[in-house]
Order: sequence, then structure tokens, then C-alpha cells
Amino acid sequence: MSLTHEICADAAAVAARGAELIAEAIREAVAARGRALVALSGGSTPLPMWRALAEKQDLPWLRTHLFQVDERVAPGGDPARNWTALSETLLDRVLAAGHPMPVEAQDLFEASVHYAATLASLAGTPPVLDLAHLGLGADGHTASLVPGDAVLRIADRDVAVTQPYQGHRRMTLTFPMLGRARRILFVVAGADKQDALAKVLAGDASIPAGRVRAAAMHVVADRAAAEAGSGRN
Repeated sequence: MSLTHEICADAAAVAARGAELIAEAIREAVAARGRALVALSGGSTPLPMWRALAEKQDLPWLRTHLFQVDERVAPGGDPARNWTALSETLLDRVLAAGHPMPVEAQDLFEASVHYAATLASLAGTPPVLDLAHLGLGADGHTASLVPGDAVLRIADRDVAVTQPYQGHRRMTLTFPMLGRARRILFVVAGADKQDALAKVLAGDASIPAGRVRAAAMHVVADRAAAEAGSGRN
């Protein structure tokens, strides 16, 4: 495993750099394997990154599949849904194939199995993503792998459903699925992420984000988040 990181001046610079790295991964995957398989996280931090990525109309979008890293269990169009913002800022503006997590299903476990099968149909068995974009919570969670949840112990499934967290159950990719990704890209902004970022950079498994292990991992953070973290490397 290799873990590298870079510090940007502010959240806007983080968004621009994140978009560049995702675009690079898409181009390389299409050149190498004929299509790009990318999973994206939600939250407020990546919204400007999606807008910047949507401006890159020269990307091979028709050969790109965009999956979700995680999603809140809520009705379609609900502002709590990651898919709602992702569609408005990116998917409605490019010609990529989008694969939303089926969180409106009555049987969420069966829905998670179905999403795992969708991944396998496109990304092989076991499925391998070209890139998984991850965020970072102040409590150390990433994706919807939250402290204390039973999904942290799952070793034999690629998609799972959490217990309620901040008002919603969630569907999420698991550690095994993330660990097979060719690249992991953490995008981090905000002073409240300092302690969690320091632990990620140290590979500290005491937080969920610190347990992510993949062949190539890259962290892009703003100066506010990295003030404490950068001094520990």
C-alpha cells in the first residue's frame, strides 16, 4: 500500500485538484481497460468538485460508470440523498452511466445484494473499481462506515446497510470493496477534520477511515484540515 498526500490552500483549491485527479483516473482507466468505474461519496465538501468535473466535457464520459460509495435511506429527490446533489451538479451535465444505490427498496438487505451484483456485472468478480472517492468525518467515519456500527466487521460482502446514523440508515460500500480499488482518493476540508486527518495519514485503525487499505491511496486536504495532520508525517 502507498499513501501520499498534498495540501492545498483552501477548499476551492481542494475541489479543483480533486476534479483533476478523478479526471486523470478516468482517462487512464479508459485507455487501459476500455471503461472507467468510479465510486463517489456525498456530503457538502465535494459539491464544487462535481461542478469542476462536469466542466471537463472532453473526458470519455460515454465509457464511464459512476457508482455511489454510500447513500442515505430516503425517498428519491430528497435533499438528504447524496444522489440528489450528485445528479444536479454532475450527472445531469455529462453522459456517464449513473448507478444509484437502491435505497428506496422495501428490503434493504436484498437491495444491497442487488447493488453488489451490479458492481460485479461491470467490474468483475470480485469487483474492482478504478477509483473510489472518500470523504472524512470529524468523528473519523468515511463512506458510511461509522464508529461502532456492525458494518465495520463485515468481511464477506461488498455492500451493506448500517444502523441509523445522524437520522438515517445508510447503504455503503464495505472495507473489502474499498480495499480492492485501484485508487482511493480522500478529499478533506475544514478545521474540524484535523484530528481525523492526522489519524488517516498515520494509518491509525482506531477510526474507520484509518482502516481503509488499498494499493494506492492519495489524500488531498486544505490547509485548515492539515494544520495538525501535516506536522505528524
